Amino acid sequence: MKSILAIDQGTTSTRALIIDANGQVAARAQVELPQSYPRPGWVEHDPETIWRDVVMTGSQALAEAEARGLNVAAIGIANQRETFVLWDRSSGKPVHPAIVWQDRRGADLCDKFASEGLEEEVCAISGLVLDSYFSASKLAWLLDTMPGLRQNAEDGKIAFGTIDCYLLWRLTRGRVHATDPTNAARTLLFDIARMDWSDDLCRLFGVPRAILPQVRDNDAQFGVADASVLGKAIPVMGMAGDQQAALIGQGCLSPGRVKITYGTGAFGLMHTGESISRSRHRLLSTVAYRAEGRTCYALEGSIFVAGAGVQWLRDRLGIIATAEETEALARSLPGNDGVYLVPAFAGLGTPHWDSAARALLCGMTLGTGAAHVARALLEAVAYQSEELVGAMRADSGLRADLIRIDGGMAQNDWLCQFLADVLALPISRPANVESTALGAAFLAGTSAGIWSSLAKVPAPDHDADFEPTLDQSDRACLLGGWRDAVARARHPAYQ
Repeated sequence: MKSILAIDQGTTSTRALIIDANGQVAARAQVELPQSYPRPGWVEHDPETIWRDVVMTGSQALAEAEARGLNVAAIGIANQRETFVLWDRSSGKPVHPAIVWQDRRGADLCDKFASEGLEEEVCAISGLVLDSYFSASKLAWLLDTMPGLRQNAEDGKIAFGTIDCYLLWRLTRGRVHATDPTNAARTLLFDIARMDWSDDLCRLFGVPRAILPQVRDNDAQFGVADASVLGKAIPVMGMAGDQQAALIGQGCLSPGRVKITYGTGAFGLMHTGESISRSRHRLLSTVAYRAEGRTCYALEGSIFVAGAGVQWLRDRLGIIATAEETEALARSLPGNDGVYLVPAFAGLGTPHWDSAARALLCGMTLGTGAAHVARALLEAVAYQSEELVGAMRADSGLRADLIRIDGGMAQNDWLCQFLADVLALPISRPANVESTALGAAFLAGTSAGIWSSLAKVPAPDHDADFEPTLDQSDRACLLGGWRDAVARARHPAYQ
């Protein structure tokens, strides 16, 4: 049976999965990825660690596939999107740690451009808001901070890439410097209507075109992974940013379909068809995918902290030993007792886009304990999801009657039911919550001929539905408490 090696390089882990022709996971390997916080607001990864983990997990998954008699026909790559690397073209060595999407060191430049009235122009071209979440402002900071780096970049000695691009370069031993539209569209340097790098945005941020990769369709034949890397030569035939890959993996291929992925952050995408839907509620207009000769777009809302908050409970507070414990803690309470956590550890995303907001725990009494904090973190994910879905409906005019969810946090039944209650919508969870890897595999598999088109890939197996049961007055009370907590956490300059 033909199969696909799906590389899912995320913010907190690196996974390699073998997806067979039935859309089933036949093998997998995973390793956790540590993050570095060298200064307040800074978040970095070691690119060499990412590369080593990709090779290790990919080799393990391929060995298991071979033992099972599976023929791996192609590689699909999905990745944490806005995180980027700069490397030396001659040596292939990174010149600086990867700057992660959560990093805020570009906030001052974004604030400066916004004060000069440039946000409308930037949004018209890129579909994005002016925020340090995206790559360009941090790339500008790096070019201006490291001695000699800008000159080397202008001389063509330096290459830029999001993680997909960096991995492709390493897999092909430096023969291919390319990315796809879903990743290019997250840099604040890409024109989503023209589907090309924007000279105007490159000029604004001071980014030399010489460092930028070629942009190819998501189902393009990107290149061949060298046999010296994974033990055999395998073509890379699909790439997409993780959230767009999950959109495909969840089968959201027509307008009005919505998926929310609950990983390190949480990201909701609504398919809006082949025309760009412009937001009035500070959602992002972005590329859903460019495949099979056509471009489709999406509206997106971004929650910066979801699973990262669970890690905070585990690693910083010591409240839990495993993520699964949050469900039991939440169930142990009959209600939240007025305790709210606004997890603005990296600012607030949609619809606030407040980079200066800071995390806040409020409503505590002497009776507040670990269970309240854990429940408040889970509840915050649902409240922010309600903000996203409400904005999507208002902007698109499309009614989302069902929300498809995936990601690690989607395995928490208590959270799934609370989502249904807060959104007042049914929630559908697939049996395989690895929708990101599936999407990357489907892109590569259609390109490799395993499936004839995206419309013909296997539908995700159904696991569970969660129907809303909460009284509307109780729902309104909970949401009112959340909005009050958010107002307390926000920075006055952004309100």
